[in-house]
Amino acid sequence: MITATKEFLSHLDQLCEERKAAIRAAADTVTVTGTTYYVSNGGDDNSDGLTPETPWQTLSRVSDAELSYGDCIRFKRGDLFRGQVKTKPGVTYAAYGTGEKPRFYGWDRSLADPALWELYDEARRIWRLTEPILDCGTIVFNGGETHSRKLIPSYIGGRFVCREDESRPFDVAIDMTRDLDMVCFYDERLTEIPTRGESFPIPVIDGESYGELYLRCDGGNPAEVFSEIEALPRRRIFVLACNPDVTVDNLCIKYTGDHAIAGGGQCLKGLTVTNCELGWIGGSIQHYYGTDPNYPEGGRGTVTRYGNAIEIYGGCDGYRVENCYIYQVYDAGITHQISTNGGFYALKNIRYAHNLIERCVYSIEYFLEKNGGDEASYMENCEICHNILRFSGFGWGQQRHNVNTPAHIKGWSYENTAKDFSVHHNLFDRAAYRMLHTVARDPESCPTLYGNTYVQTLGGMLGQYGGNREAEPPVIPFDGDTERVLTEEWGEREPTVYGVE
Repeated sequence: MITATKEFLSHLDQLCEERKAAIRAAADTVTVTGTTYYVSNGGDDNSDGLTPETPWQTLSRVSDAELSYGDCIRFKRGDLFRGQVKTKPGVTYAAYGTGEKPRFYGWDRSLADPALWELYDEARRIWRLTEPILDCGTIVFNGGETHSRKLIPSYIGGRFVCREDESRPFDVAIDMTRDLDMVCFYDERLTEIPTRGESFPIPVIDGESYGELYLRCDGGNPAEVFSEIEALPRRRIFVLACNPDVTVDNLCIKYTGDHAIAGGGQCLKGLTVTNCELGWIGGSIQHYYGTDPNYPEGGRGTVTRYGNAIEIYGGCDGYRVENCYIYQVYDAGITHQISTNGGFYALKNIRYAHNLIERCVYSIEYFLEKNGGDEASYMENCEICHNILRFSGFGWGQQRHNVNTPAHIKGWSYENTAKDFSVHHNLFDRAAYRMLHTVARDPESCPTLYGNTYVQTLGGMLGQYGGNREAEPPVIPFDGDTERVLTEEWGEREPTVYGVE
């Protein structure tokens, strides 16, 4: 093991800054075989969109457009677009012009307007947003200078209750104890769909669940304290659905409580995401359940939060994420995953390469849970290489209740049947918990490891690797024995190991 000196860590920081700058400055190089349409803040939806001088203006115009395979939508660099893009099969979404990448934010407007806030409780300095809003994962102030702590009341017996004590109703005045605490309320629509053996009314949380947002701000009206305020609403920004052969290139996608780019189905083909910046993603409520197996012992009313930067849920064939900068994500920076529930899914030809991923709970996540009688599903030809993955479990997503799950490579402990799966020449730089969690029913389904660099705090964790058919593999500490474990027990070829004191 090599000691990670201050000089080495400083060099590592510089390396990451250079990688970040290079991704942000990436050139526009996508190839277009069809018609190109242009979109600009200064455009007009009644224009033809066929030239930079006659662009469209809004994302709704883009979503409604009749497009063909090979077409391209180009957004003007330096512009800011708000809302959602519903993609079309075979279409590329890219940039044009000069300057910073075009930006895509989830909510309809900035919250940095004093008129959007009214004082709700003067004594406790609690403010209420004057407009209804979708459930928010968090609120980000001054471009990431600080952010809110989202409070999560449960919903039991027709009322919001304190998660730590379900006998007590949740009280804004009592429970918002810290500066920048926030909470969202919505229960206008209820469902009794049973889950985990329980059946009682719970709120329906979806893209139509506009409720109230409360924010404690000790300094006064939030928009007078902060110059920038962005909500992370429960709104997916790029909706793939099952559309094949979609390319997203050179865009900056930020501030959503849902996924930034996501789709799925039986087999989503040909998703390519390159040269993009994605940050401050996730944390919205996915759903309420009757019981929660994770908090703290199960049996309480629960709220599940979610949000990945780039996700395919289901089968896939040809899924590539390269040269992207991804940071501050509630769940995973990049993921492919599925619980099969008796169906058949193949997840194949996947490549995640040359990305910089920082301060996500899971830098890269994958799982194949073969439940409901399925035995045929598999993963094949998956490659994770030449990425820099930093500080998993150190971002804002650690306001989650299950705090011990983070990892740089998170495969959980499902069947994860796979072949031709490799993880090589990556730099893993410090993790709050496991560096790797790569477990499968059969050890031959675990990824082949080679040429990776591990930088971790001494006394921290290396993680888990191996088959779990007989028993769960042990969690291995990061210490003086780490290099031997990697080479002799995990089969890593030529690892480089740095210990941070």
